[in-house]
Amino acid sequence: MAELLEIERLSAGYGEAVVLADVSLTLAEGRSLALLGRNGMGKTTLVDAIVGVVRRFGGTIRLAGRDIGGLRPDQRARAGIGWVPQERNIFRSLTVHENLTAVARPGAWTPAAVYDLFPRLAERRGNLGHQLSGGEQQMLAIGRALVLNPRLVLLDEPLEGLAPIIVEELIAALGRITRREGLSAILVEQNADKVLGVTDQAVVLERGAVVWAGDSAVLRADRAVLERHLGVADGRPRRAGVASHPDVASRTDASAIVPSDAAAAEPRSDCGEVPPDTGTPFPRRGR
Repeated sequence: MAELLEIERLSAGYGEAVVLADVSLTLAEGRSLALLGRNGMGKTTLVDAIVGVVRRFGGTIRLAGRDIGGLRPDQRARAGIGWVPQERNIFRSLTVHENLTAVARPGAWTPAAVYDLFPRLAERRGNLGHQLSGGEQQMLAIGRALVLNPRLVLLDEPLEGLAPIIVEELIAALGRITRREGLSAILVEQNADKVLGVTDQAVVLERGAVVWAGDSAVLRADRAVLERHLGVADGRPRRAGVASHPDVASRTDASAIVPSDAAAAEPRSDCGEVPPDTGTPFPRRGR
């Protein structure tokens, strides 16, 4: 099976702070990966580095054999990367259907396919984005990424803060996306047990480095490893203090991949754009 995503010796971070150091991983076409780790260990930074909205200090990122490290976020989106950040990037002033049709591209994932995946959205297709519940907004954010018909979709904590019944609906939908539909995906999630049940492989980050990589089923069954690296005994993280780390404090611009009225700032990347929050241009990389 051909590799879709290849990351080799990636170092990335915010400003002068290095969050990821020498990270390498691969993901084959049609496979899914759970990206796990305690808060502040670099999970969101890795996703942001793939998208292109944080500073890359070194290493390579290839999508289907193409080095995308020097591309802007919008160029990476056109190359086949879909992104669902922690912020639910939807147009709150547009209807559900308008949110989907505004960004849809030709392919198997149409608004109708999204309605089939999320029947709640079909029922609310005429409602405005701000009229949806948090769970429905998350479904819409995922749907907006899907109708771009990406080759790889990145989901950053899609279950965070949602009611248990909505979590179960989303897990079922994510399982369908990764298992039945065969879309390559990377899922960042605190609920290890849930996400390991719908992914093929897993990577655990600790202090910005890979400390475990292998099959999701193997990790799900190894409670000692889960306890050691994630602080969990039942697949869910223990309540503890959040580490002080740039990965926790960072907020990135979702509009670089899928525009929304909640994030309408200038795109950021590692290839020379000026981040609106710092005014400091990232250095251009020759990749």
